[in-house]
Amino acid sequence: MSAPTGRRRAIAKALTALLPLAPYADMEKIRADAGSVHMKTLPPTIAVWLATIAHVRHAHTDYEKLLAEGYDRDSARFFVIEQTNAVLTRWRATRLLQEDDEDE
Repeated sequence: MSAPTGRRRAIAKALTALLPLAPYADMEKIRADAGSVHMKTLPPTIAVWLATIAHVRHAHTDYEKLLAEGYDRDSARFFVIEQTNAVLTRWRATRLLQEDDEDE
């Protein structure tokens, strides 16, 4: 089930504010993830941030490869922080991932 209209608007606004230059296909995936049922209790800005980091990590870094090589999640996440931030920087994100950020 998709998010109610007000929430969809809030997610769209948060997404545009966070990632002004992200490609459309990436924005659509992040928007869908941020609006998913498991994110519905989170404020839109946090849902967008978590969806963004998860998307970038899985689609634009070596994260999956590291997991396949046997790294645990936390180690793999640590090793892709710079790659994640490089993508966020290209997209002119207003926030970057910090080593001590708590996420999903």
